[in-house]
Amino acid sequence: MSHIIHKSETRGHANHGWLNAKHSFSFASWYNPERIHFGALRVLNDDIVAPGMGFGKHPHDNMEIITIPLKGSLKHQDSMGFSEVIHAGEVQVMSAGTGIYHSEFNASQTEEINLFQIWIFPNKQNVEPRYDQIKYEWKDCQNQFLQLVSPNSTDEGTWIHQGAWIHIAEISDSNTLTYQLKNPKNGVYLMNIEGTIDVLGNELNNRDAIGIWNENEIKISAKTKGKILAIEVPMNF
Repeated sequence: MSHIIHKSETRGHANHGWLNAKHSFSFASWYNPERIHFGALRVLNDDIVAPGMGFGKHPHDNMEIITIPLKGSLKHQDSMGFSEVIHAGEVQVMSAGTGIYHSEFNASQTEEINLFQIWIFPNKQNVEPRYDQIKYEWKDCQNQFLQLVSPNSTDEGTWIHQGAWIHIAEISDSNTLTYQLKNPKNGVYLMNIEGTIDVLGNELNNRDAIGIWNENEIKISAKTKGKILAIEVPMNF
């Protein structure tokens, strides 16, 4: 088993006033040569966007982009003709493929939004761009991992062009969960959204993360009630 720990305070940080962003991996003006990616996981940004503010129209290509609002709502518009609002409790997926333009703004004029934006390298280049959006319920995440994203269009949740899975769980105090990797050649990046957990003898607090590979299953013990995001990705791609 191999692992790496990324404590919350070691993430990159950019505060633009309207945007307070934390970067798990090198992004924009923050560069750390030891934090470029974890396997096929290229970006995990933890963004807080002020009311009514956001990202104007900008391009992407050949990247799988997943947005998970934790609090608030996000207004999305893109060159594919989609104009949607994504709320906390929903997941948005875009396959940028041959190229798209989109904008993202806080849908509220009074409340901030907090979201995770995840970029995963695709296993196919120059695919036709696509958009999807799904809803999930926290009751379905109680002391179990709920699948949000997979490589398979017929599976639970939504899908992307990569042999990757994203799960979310809410764990109760003193409970233990086991994450079973879908592919033993993959690794899993566990982001502790909130609470305190123990993984491989390491205590992880709010927004601490651990990347694990060369292992088939991971045991997670809760010291307090919390929430966990598990991003399983190929390590060689």
